[in-house]
Amino acid sequence: MRTTLTLDRDVADRLEKEMRRTRKGLKATINDALRRGLRMAGTSPRPVRFEVRPHAFGVRPGIDLDRMNQLVDELDAEHAARKLGR
Repeated sequence: MRTTLTLDRDVADRLEKEMRRTRKGLKATINDALRRGLRMAGTSPRPVRFEVRPHAFGVRPGIDLDRMNQLVDELDAEHAARKLGR
């Protein structure tokens, strides 16, 4: 629905602050505020479905990608031990 709306200065100022904070446009910011004000916040349109697309990393068999952080920690510890041993 298209309509003309005249805002009071304090409301317009608050709206501009909210637009900067959320980095949303005028239309989205006004609609969000009206939904909250009219207690319709839970009735917004369904979000776009998130889809996971697998990617082949080319890792050799036997390499556990879930333990890569542990490997980094071990390498950091070895490096620190070498520096302290000098």
